Amino acid sequence: MKKQIGIILLVTALIVSLIAGCGTNSKGTIVIGSKDFTESEVVAEIYALALENAGYKVERKYDISSSVIHTSIVNKEIDLYPAYTGTALLAVLKKQPLTDPKEVYDVVKDEYEKQFQLTWLDYASANDGQGLAIRADVAEKLNIKNISDLQKHAAELRFGSQGEFDKREDGLPGLEKVYGQFAWKSSKVYDNSLLFQVLDNNEADVIPVYTTEGKLAQTDKYLLLEDDKHVWPPYNIAPVVRDEILKKYPDIADVLNKVDKSLTSEVLTKLNAKVDIDKEEYNDVAKEFYNNIK
Repeated sequence: MKKQIGIILLVTALIVSLIAGCGTNSKGTIVIGSKDFTESEVVAEIYALALENAGYKVERKYDISSSVIHTSIVNKEIDLYPAYTGTALLAVLKKQPLTDPKEVYDVVKDEYEKQFQLTWLDYASANDGQGLAIRADVAEKLNIKNISDLQKHAAELRFGSQGEFDKREDGLPGLEKVYGQFAWKSSKVYDNSLLFQVLDNNEADVIPVYTTEGKLAQTDKYLLLEDDKHVWPPYNIAPVVRDEILKKYPDIADVLNKVDKSLTSEVLTKLNAKVDIDKEEYNDVAKEFYNNIK
């Protein structure tokens, strides 16, 4: 008798489990990709949590090389991923640089639809683009707040480069076309991974950065300079989704657009800092953030 009761309870438990499973997966499965760096993983995980909360099953395919992720979505290996407008404009579409965020977005949205049957959902204000950072104490001493101020004081400053920045058209050459020559007191090339350490060791005063790097959350040590003449194209983040998926599950647009409204450059910088500096797991950081906005 006890054995029969046990079997009945086991079968009942299995049925309940199956029903529950069907309920959570009733809307279908979405495959989300991310590039192979912290910020992309964090944002992709926030998207994943939002879709799971909306009733979807999510399959995660993270850490895809930046050079192949576009191919991955075109080949239907993933359904969506967090992309950057500037990367789409320059690296994928091979267009000339533009500096107005809305204009860049409109161009990539239109061309992705025409060429790839991909939809750009709303873009966030968060901009992970090119930038220059200066030691905060030096900025305060010389009253430097933007790149125009920096150019005027270049002869008093030591520049720490990773080499590539000095040659790329969207690096120093592009800046000098608009701001004038940067006649640095000195300029040395370092490994890219050591640039913030170079500032900390007082070996340089200014370095090239990406504008949402986690280290920049330490505003007592570093100041991200304003590109006051708007040389660099914007790299606003937004979900790119296959049209086929969006047609099948149209409500995912509202789900992800809501998330993007909460993503600012300051927010992404702090999220990156939690992973890269505080050594928290990216999925824990994403979960904490999503729980505070949902």
